[in-house]
Amino acid sequence: MNVPENLKYTKDHEWVRVEGEEAFIGVTDFAQGELGDIVFVEVETEGEELDKEEVFGTIEAVKTVSDMFMPVGGEVLEFNEKLEDAPDLINSDPYGDGWIIKIKLDDAAELEELLSAEAYKELL
Repeated sequence: MNVPENLKYTKDHEWVRVEGEEAFIGVTDFAQGELGDIVFVEVETEGEELDKEEVFGTIEAVKTVSDMFMPVGGEVLEFNEKLEDAPDLINSDPYGDGWIIKIKLDDAAELEELLSAEAYKELL
């Protein structure tokens, strides 16, 4: 199982990659494996300001639909439009082309509450 060291993680199996005042958010390799073949991703929160743990969208697999939660608070700047035509990028490349949203961070201190790669591995 792939758990990159340079990311932060949540107990709900989302990851965060920070780039300056912005962050990319997606679901982990573990999560996509549990979900199975992903067929649709819905994010209708673009342009909205969301708090930590608020639902920012849903991810639909062949066998289930799951809510996705904000790991940290921020404004949803962008949805990964590649997922409209190829939602399976989350299965094949969850930490790269399979990112889901980009946000502007409200409070970088919230990142300290997230799990390190080591702590996330222990959770699994």
